[in-house]
Amino acid sequence: MFKSIHHAAIICSDYPVSKHFYTEVLQLEIIAENYRADRDSFKLDLKLPKGGQIELFSFTNSPPRPSYPEALGLRHLAFCVDSVEEVRQYLLDNGIEVEPVRVDEFTDKKFTFFNDPDGLPLELYQCS
Repeated sequence: MFKSIHHAAIICSDYPVSKHFYTEVLQLEIIAENYRADRDSFKLDLKLPKGGQIELFSFTNSPPRPSYPEALGLRHLAFCVDSVEEVRQYLLDNGIEVEPVRVDEFTDKKFTFFNDPDGLPLELYQCS
């Protein structure tokens, strides 16, 4: 029935900071950027490999989402990478704090976590 995940939607607190993070640091390609005056909101569509997308929204006065202790709901967004170590080092070189690399006890694959500018947990997961 389901073929893939089409997109993940993220609401940010500081649009220019998050836009820079996702487009410059994470190097995601912009598909479209639109400003919706009636909502005083930006919507930035970002391209992921194999057709997936991230929709980055800005809304005024959005409440913070609790992350710690972990709240119910979506836990994190994971990116498939060829080398967790290489991407981790790239992020560290760009001033992004990244946890040490761990190994999934069930799949024996390497992974690690970092956060976007609003503290949203993001994961690097070894897919090859």
